[in-house]
Amino acid sequence: MKANQTIRDAAKRNGVKHWQIAEYLGISEPTIMRWLRIPLSGEKEKAVMEAIEAIAKGES
Repeated sequence: MKANQTIRDAAKRNGVKHWQIAEYLGISEPTIMRWLRIPLSGEKEKAVMEAIEAIAKGES
């Protein structure tokens, strides 16, 4: 299983692209890709999941 599979699955299920998450969080796309390669701290994981939920609801 890849690191951060829960985040990857949530993004895919909601049709949210990595660049959208990065834009929402105010980081670059390469940064979010780098984050997804290693286990995230609880704080970062929470921020990414909240971003996915907000984008999916159209709150970007």
